This record gives sequence, structure tokens and C-alpha cells, in this order.
Amino acid sequence: MSKRFLLGLMFMLLAACADEPEPSSVSISVAPVPIALVGASLVDGSGAASLSDAVVLIEEDRIVCAGDASDCPVPDGANEIDVSGRWITPGLVDAHVHFSQTAWADGRPDAIPVGPLYPYAQVLAAQRTEPERYFRAYLCSGVTAVFDVGGFPWTWSLREFAEHNPYAPHVSATGPLVSQVTPPALSLPAEKMFINLADSEAGRAAVRYLAANDTDAIKVWFIQPARDMQEEIDTRVRAVGEEARRQQVPLIVHATELRQAQVSVEAGARVLVHSVEDRVVDKAFVDAVIDADVIYTPTLTVRGGYLRMFDAAFSGEPPEVEDPNHCVDQGTLDKIARSAEVREYLRMDEEQYAAYRARATGRAETLATNLKILYEAGVTIAMGTDAGNPLTVSGPSVFAEMEAMQAAGMPALAVITAATLNGAKAMGREADIGTVEVGKIADLLILTADPTDDVGNFRQLEAVIRDGVYHRQSTLRRHESPAG
Repeated sequence: MSKRFLLGLMFMLLAACADEPEPSSVSISVAPVPIALVGASLVDGSGAASLSDAVVLIEEDRIVCAGDASDCPVPDGANEIDVSGRWITPGLVDAHVHFSQTAWADGRPDAIPVGPLYPYAQVLAAQRTEPERYFRAYLCSGVTAVFDVGGFPWTWSLREFAEHNPYAPHVSATGPLVSQVTPPALSLPAEKMFINLADSEAGRAAVRYLAANDTDAIKVWFIQPARDMQEEIDTRVRAVGEEARRQQVPLIVHATELRQAQVSVEAGARVLVHSVEDRVVDKAFVDAVIDADVIYTPTLTVRGGYLRMFDAAFSGEPPEVEDPNHCVDQGTLDKIARSAEVREYLRMDEEQYAAYRARATGRAETLATNLKILYEAGVTIAMGTDAGNPLTVSGPSVFAEMEAMQAAGMPALAVITAATLNGAKAMGREADIGTVEVGKIADLLILTADPTDDVGNFRQLEAVIRDGVYHRQSTLRRHESPAG
């Protein structure tokens, strides 16, 4: 009896205990019986046009054929599932998330210090011990892989826990961030989310520590330094890049100003995990990004979540949460609703907030402009939401992010590639996930509307296949109360 069979059986029993039966018409791949998805249009994630009347064959957790019916005959004894009139895509990859954050102010007390309501130590204890609520929200929204690009050291442990769990996305994680700015509000007495980039040697030591913990990347939080410290901080970031190359670990950098982004590319950044927002990018930067084959993850919508939270605090009206498939857990929704009750904790008045909102609105236009420039220049773009930040909820936030990318000028098919193959590249997992391709892990979505016409159609999610295990989307939704 295979380990795969036993693992699948265990999760079937867990699902049964949760009163969430798998579809009776489908034998999921816990037994060595192939699954054949027949008749759908296939969007394989590579950027190629969709293929109509396709067949995808799955054996255990792997894709064994994907293409025209004549190339992929259905074997005798396979579980044949008619998905005519549907679209098959790879599972979505959110290349920028944070399991150490909650999608509300209790996980970012530097934004609104709500510690009297939700003590930070207790919040983080729950984040560490209850990740399943986020796992399910991701899968429920069609996200089958995520890259945690900065968190407490325990985020590394999520990788092994989630890897072969058909109720969780694949997880890559960087662990603690390296930065010259280390917010005390985001640290605990015995746990740190930031390693102080006090000098170049401290940066090298940080890389060695992270590498010793088998981190998936080194994350630098490159916050704009004071003018008289710019060259010194540049030197420290370059030292981190040098040590990362020595340790053979990818470097990814949070840099939202053009100057810092340019230095980051020179330092060896593999991924830039935010947009340049202070000005329109110039040709020198675009050329440098292309020459270094840097992946650009724009995170267009995350700042809007902060604005909605602050709007609610000032207005006293709870903010709306877009969750079309009922994926976000009730505890998260309840806390977000409390945004309307926390005005007394705000650290700015209405006039200051009006100025903040105006700056954010202006920068949103620059984000979109820069994405269009970089995409049209041929830069590799990956989709990431920055989930965990206030009102950027785990799972459904991918829909707004993909739509914003399309609205900025990327064709729908390019956005799909950004949210599948290119996200897998950012994670360093393109050999296993990101496209519907022979030999890759069977992480697939079945949609009822054409995503190549409008990426908003990823909301029309009928089923998720994770590691070869078939889930109707309805079985992944949160449990509603009788009154709900």
C-alpha cells in the first residue's frame, strides 16, 4: 500500500469528519486509477492560446498527458470526467503573501495599534498554530501555491506541512526579513520578523543564518534611507547580495522607490516584490531589469486595502470584503468588520488622512503606468497580492489583483501566465508547478467562463484539483451559520 494512498485516505477521512464529502460521481486519485478530464478548453499557463476539446490525464499526483484527444487517448478503467464547456488552467500562484499577518490591523499594529483589543502576542500565537484557515481560503479561491516573502521563523515549517496536503497550497518561505528598519511593533520578545542590517557584516551573517535554515530566498526590506545614509545602506544591501550568491540562495527585495530598485538589481535581486511607485521608470532601469532577468511582482492593490480600513475607521461603516466564493474564514471577517470601531486608535486626524489618501491615489496611477512599461518591454511579471496586509485577504484578493493587471494594459493571457508559470518561477518551483504539462504536479482549476477573455472569470471556479485530488469548489467554502 503506497504512502500516497495512505495520505489520501487520511485526508478523505478528515474531510468526512468535517462533513464535506467529495463528489460522489468522481473517484479521486487516492487509488491508482487515472483521472481523465475531457472536453474542456485548455489554457496551459505557458502563454499559448487555449486548446479546445482537450484531454488532461492524471495519474496519482502527476499530469501524464495534456493536449488534443488524439494525442491523449483515455485509458481503460480511467475515471472520465466530462468538462465540456469548461476551461482548465493551472492552479493560481500568489507570489507574495504573509502568513505572519492577519488581513487586519491586529497583524499590522504599526498601522493602527489595536493591541488593547487584540494583544499582538496572542494574535501571532494563533497565526502560528491555525494556518489551516488560510490554506482552505487559498484553495477555495483557486490558489494552489503561495510564496511567503517575509515572516517569523515558524513560517518555514509550513512548507513541509503543506507540500503533500491536498487541502493546502504549496508554500515557499523566506523567513525573517533583512532590513535597516526594524519596526518594534512587529516583533515579540523572543521572536523576530526582522534581522537588523546594522552593517555589512550583520547582513552577511543574516544570510548565513537564513541559508542554514534552508530558506527559499533572502528577503531585503529596502526602505528609503535618509539622504546622508544612502551610500552606506547601498553598501550593506550589496553585501547581502554578495553573500546570497555565495550561499546560492536567491535574493528578493522590497523596493518601492526607483533609486532603491536600481540598487537592488545591481545587488543581484532575482525578484522585486513591489512596484516602483515614486516615479515613472526610466530606460536605464528597464534595461537593467531585462539584462538581469529580474521578475517584477507589482502588488497593485494592496494599498487600497489600507485605504478601505482607514475609511471605515473614520466613517464608522464596516468595510466590504470581496469574497465571491465564500472562502474567507468567519474570524477574519469579524475582525475586519471592527474597522468601523477603532477610530480612537488612529494615529492621524482627518486632514492628515486626506493627504495620505491623495498620495496613495497618485501613486496607484504610477504603479499601473510602470507595469505597462515593463510588460511591454518584455520583463517577466509575476502576480502577487501581499495578502495578510489589512483587507488584502488570503485567497480572494487574487481576483482584484489580476483584474488590476489587466486594466493596466496586460492582456488576459499574459496575466494568466503571470499568475501561474511566472509565479512558479518566482518561487523557484517552475519544474513542478505553474503549467499544465506532462510530469508536473496535477494542480488544476476548472472554470465555467473563459479567463482568456477576462481574468475576472477566475471567480467562476467550479473545481480545484490539488496534488491530483479533486475538490468541488463548494466543498471548500467556509461553513455558514443558519442565519448566514
